Amino acid sequence: MNTDTYFTIEAPSEGAYKEKGSKFIAYAYSVSCEDEIKELIQGLKKLYYDARHHCYAWQLGVEGLEYRVNDDGEPSGTAGKPIHGQIKSHQLTNILIVVVRYFGGTKLGTSGLITAYREAALDAINNALIIEKTVNDIYQVDFDYGVMNDVMRIIKEEEPQIVKQEFDLHCMFQLSIRQSSLASLLGRLEKIESVRLAFLTSS
Repeated sequence: MNTDTYFTIEAPSEGAYKEKGSKFIAYAYSVSCEDEIKELIQGLKKLYYDARHHCYAWQLGVEGLEYRVNDDGEPSGTAGKPIHGQIKSHQLTNILIVVVRYFGGTKLGTSGLITAYREAALDAINNALIIEKTVNDIYQVDFDYGVMNDVMRIIKEEEPQIVKQEFDLHCMFQLSIRQSSLASLLGRLEKIESVRLAFLTSS
């Protein structure tokens, strides 16, 4: 099993479920951090300011250890948990699903709520394109112009993505590469005199 790949959705998607007059509108997003998640939730709360509940679940990271569920006033365990259950059962991560509920006047009971939030989340997932992505590390590579050909040959053979580049007397690349291919790239670059490597971030 690869530890540097994960499944998420390619683009935002929507889903819906209706039961006894209540409407459940689901939105799924591919996300990378909590700040992005908060912004999306706030945006939906403003858009659906008159809705009774804005329940959600999100999960981040390849291991799926970073997650949160929120029932937003619904009985405990009837909204966020079933939404998160769909995320887990589809083996997704780096994803946020928000389900907006308009109350229809008839209470659905615990099992009815669980079904409604689960089915709305499922509809949003079914309407999305699920893709496999790699976990990449981004490194900055600084070097003297004189070793440009050596550096370029390694980049061509190892095939990292060039995020940013600057050419002058001193040169710089920012390279993004899958974690499982990182050791080979760095090992070869480190052997070149004047090359300086600095880890920037993971994505």
